[in-house]
Order: sequence, then structure tokens, then C-alpha cells
Amino acid sequence: MRDLEGLLEASAEAHGHLCAGQVLGVRMALGALSWLGVDPEREPKRLLVYVEIDRCAADAIGVVTGCRLGKRTLKHVDYGKMAATFVDLKTRRAVRVAALESARALASAYAPAGLPRDEAQLIAYKAMPDEEVYGLQEVQVHISPYDLPGHALRRVVCARCGETINDCREVISGDEVLCRACAYGAYYEPVASKDGAALPALQPAAWHVC
Repeated sequence: MRDLEGLLEASAEAHGHLCAGQVLGVRMALGALSWLGVDPEREPKRLLVYVEIDRCAADAIGVVTGCRLGKRTLKHVDYGKMAATFVDLKTRRAVRVAALESARALASAYAPAGLPRDEAQLIAYKAMPDEEVYGLQEVQVHISPYDLPGHALRRVVCARCGETINDCREVISGDEVLCRACAYGAYYEPVASKDGAALPALQPAAWHVC
């Protein structure tokens, strides 16, 4: 494994700048890898990681572990927490690592006085002991075959929009197979059809997930 500074440099290059959140992400990932006894540089296909936030730490965790959304080895579970769970696909052991809220207050003791908060945390999070930065908890993660890396195992077509749905993400509403956007509303809203007429709003349906 590369050292902390080397990983921070790689994270900053990937993310566009270095910040305190990336330091947390790098250190959380290193702590998890040490706990699991996994080196992703030697065994790049051994990890599956669930990140619980879509901020700087997620990019840092991706750099350290080599996990990527496109490889289906990095999953985003939107809890809004500075936390991530690391699963060893070989042994199925898993550890959840969460940044400690108390680290914010403790940071002032590890950085020169008078610095802006973000700069002080950036310096402090590099120097603070592990136990003051994050907590680790062994957990179990039940992984569906449809969530594992590799080719799609199942493809169906939405009865309303006609788009293909991969890996059991469809919703069954009555006798219809629907995508989730058609079943209970999308994050986007079509502006108009090709002929300029306004499109009807999607109506949520009674549903159950496959």
C-alpha cells in the first residue's frame, strides 16, 4: 500500500483539490483495509464498498480502494453520513467505518492556532490518532447476486417508457413491469414531446420491488 501522503496526492489529482474530507476518506479507507487485511493493489477485484455520502470522501475512498461505480464495486447509499462499509468479497467479512463528530472539536489541538477551520482540519486529520478520527464496527452485508460486479444477469423492458431495466431494478404494478421512474416518479420531468405537446406527469403506482 502507498503511504498517506502519496494517497492524498492521488486523491487530490482525481478530485481536483485536497480538502479535509478527502483526508478523512483516505484514512477511513486505510483503516478498513488494515482491518480486513486486504491490499487492493495486489487483489483489485476483492473489494466492494458502500459509501454513505456523495462528497469529497467518496472520491478519496475510490482512489484508495480502486473501487468504481462503473465497475459495480462502489455503491452509493444516500444516508448523508461520512461513513462507508468495506466488504471483502473473498471472505465476506465486512467493516463499517464512520468519521467521529468529536474529531471536529479535537482538530484544534493538532493544528497551529489562528488558521481557518477548514485548513486546520486538513492539517489535523493527517496527524490525529486513528481512534480520534473514525470508529470501526464489524457488520454483515447481504449482497444480492444482482449487485455483484460483472455482466447484467437480468434485463426487462418497462411497459410504459420502453427503456431497458438491468438487474432486477424493475417494479411490478398489477400486471405491468415498470422502471422505478415510471412506477413512482422520476427525478427529472420531460419538457415536451417531439411534436411540442406537453407530456403528462407520471403517476405513482402501487408497486413491489423484485
